[in-house]
Amino acid sequence: MLDLLIVGGGYVGLSVAVAVKQAAPHLAVEVIEAAPEDAWKKDPRASAIIAAATKMLDVFGIWDLIEPEAQPITRMIVTDSKTSDPVRPVFLTFDGAVEEGRPFAHMIPNVAMVGALREACSKAGITIRHGVRAVGFRNAGPAAELSLSDGSVVSARLVVACDGVRSKLRDLAGIKTVSWNYGQSGIVTTVEHERPHEGAAEEHFLPAGPFAILPLKGNRSSLVWTERTEDADRLVASDDLVFEEELERRFGHKLGTIRATGDRRAFPLGLTLAREFVAPRLALAGDAAHGIHPISGQGLNLGFKDVAALAETIVDADRLGLDIGDLNVLERYQTWRRFDTFRMGVTTDVLNRMFSNDITPLRVLRDVGLGMVDRLPGLKSYFIREAAGTAGGGRPKLLAGEAI
Repeated sequence: MLDLLIVGGGYVGLSVAVAVKQAAPHLAVEVIEAAPEDAWKKDPRASAIIAAATKMLDVFGIWDLIEPEAQPITRMIVTDSKTSDPVRPVFLTFDGAVEEGRPFAHMIPNVAMVGALREACSKAGITIRHGVRAVGFRNAGPAAELSLSDGSVVSARLVVACDGVRSKLRDLAGIKTVSWNYGQSGIVTTVEHERPHEGAAEEHFLPAGPFAILPLKGNRSSLVWTERTEDADRLVASDDLVFEEELERRFGHKLGTIRATGDRRAFPLGLTLAREFVAPRLALAGDAAHGIHPISGQGLNLGFKDVAALAETIVDADRLGLDIGDLNVLERYQTWRRFDTFRMGVTTDVLNRMFSNDITPLRVLRDVGLGMVDRLPGLKSYFIREAAGTAGGGRPKLLAGEAI
């Protein structure tokens, strides 16, 4: 019987495995992943990782492997305009540093991050089984029994669902969600540009949704481009000439000539929040617990916060001789994470509804609000520390750069 079985081999699932195994090497930890073994190597995307998460990766001993591929975000620029506006006035700017030598976030290619986490799993002796998925879940007293698609049954004292926003394991356990669709899709692609970005990230609030430009190594940027779903589908299916013409209207000419170089994909956007993050012998983490709008760039980082809180809960319970899968033990994790997650879900929902429109009175109100924040250094500093995950006390140890 395993101590810990993790369903989902993305960044969140692998991070839970590494965090627990490094702090409690005697625990038997295994990861199952539905995708083929080398599928992660084909992921062209990049992700924004906050400062607190980089501290956790440093504790894992892998930040040195990732950092050469990471692009620091040195500045954040926010505008609010129509697509047709010839000039986009800047309403809000944030400097990127939260500590000496540590910016509030980095952009990291997904392959670099997953590759480093898989290497850490290998060094820690964590087995990753590929090509199998959960098809049945049963709480069998001292252990959970998980039926897999290959016909096998695995028992574990605790199962962690990290299998995405449409979590099969969450459904098998009977955990309900609150969810709705925004009628928007996020187009994700990579562009090359003539001039350097100098580490600046930009978020342009446009009537159809936010258009985020996130810096990558070299003269390249990652885009998260929100459009109404029917328009996003049309743009993704269009030829390169049409796509780049529409892209240029939103991107502008600040960085010179631009060219779309990566695959372009559209992902439907919505809000999904699990009503419970835990059940007997089961914990949800990452998108299995919460899927939010990318307007704040916090989706993945909420998952890393889950990792730090869940790992600390598990390890502390084990050291006290408690049953790591007992519901009373897991309630600590739920209490730690649920309020913060619901707060972020509501915040992104309100921001998206407030900014994804062209209602003149609302536009005036939000622009006045952005301008006021820009003139209050103390408030700006608080917001940037909140975004970086370094504000306030009560954080899990890993997010403060401390071993469990």
